[in-house]
Amino acid sequence: MKKILTAIFAMASASCAMAQETTTSPLEISGSVDTYFKYDFAKKPNNITTSFASDHNSVSLGMIDIALKKKTGKASFVGELSFGPRGQSQSIPDAAAGGSSFHIQNLYVNYDFTDQFSMTAGYMGTFIGYEVISPVGNFNYSTSYLFTNGPFQNAGIKATYKFSDKVSLMAGVFNDWNLYSATRGVSAVGGQLMVAPVEGWTAYLNVLSGAGAGGYGTIEDLTTSYQITEKFKLGLNAANYDIDNDGGGYAGAALYPQYAVADGVTLGLRGEYFKYKNVGAVQGLKYTAVTFTANIKSGGLTFIPEVRLDHSGDKPFFKESGAAAPNAGQFSLAAVYAF
Repeated sequence: MKKILTAIFAMASASCAMAQETTTSPLEISGSVDTYFKYDFAKKPNNITTSFASDHNSVSLGMIDIALKKKTGKASFVGELSFGPRGQSQSIPDAAAGGSSFHIQNLYVNYDFTDQFSMTAGYMGTFIGYEVISPVGNFNYSTSYLFTNGPFQNAGIKATYKFSDKVSLMAGVFNDWNLYSATRGVSAVGGQLMVAPVEGWTAYLNVLSGAGAGGYGTIEDLTTSYQITEKFKLGLNAANYDIDNDGGGYAGAALYPQYAVADGVTLGLRGEYFKYKNVGAVQGLKYTAVTFTANIKSGGLTFIPEVRLDHSGDKPFFKESGAAAPNAGQFSLAAVYAF
């Protein structure tokens, strides 16, 4: 009897060991590095006031980004750190002003209760918008006005239910925008409905309401992309942000057509309209912007030449002489390596 029990125990131990081995994934390490040259046509740094890449006539740094991922059974984690100017949230002081260029991009844990239902808690890249901080996740190297004015990250806890491969729903509670820890407590609620009506087409309907830029308000956001053919892709981002008690906000839309002209070479355009609502120094300020971009890939390296032309009748830009101007333009060449 003792021998039988010993044999059963040994078999159970072996089975548990095999189960653990098959459900534990190896530690995944990924990331990117990027650098760029930018020339402003009016020879003014930061003439176009969107995020990152603000230098003029300079070979400058983007960031180094390192992400760690691991899954054990139903539990997993993601930790992503960046070092460099591009990695900084606007809530973090600029390195040149004595701050640090180190920034946490993601730091969260996830648990899959079932194949359909999971929960995530921690500090996460925002679910709002089309563009992200990492240049690997964007086609254009410069960023849109919608990206600059929306949230970058959200700390909180969210639950996601996957009804099918075509429909899922997320809901959560969050802190203030872009902060590791809240200054106004858990102060926002948000949700996302994902639908994939046909192969190649995915749409996200997003809402975030609570503490954010400029006070308490609500963002409604649509982000969608459709791989219409093997070579042609079309993306769209539209958003509206209202701050409570007529405190302002913004509204805008951006269209992203892209066409692969050869293996490893894709041409794209971003056309954007953006308007600040009536409040403060930027009340009623409107922008239209057109960005022509190419992605030239070789292995993990992508070269990104780009020409950007912005216009605003409110003359927020500058001429070389320093006078106010309705137009601004820039050329940039970036190199992004993903690993």
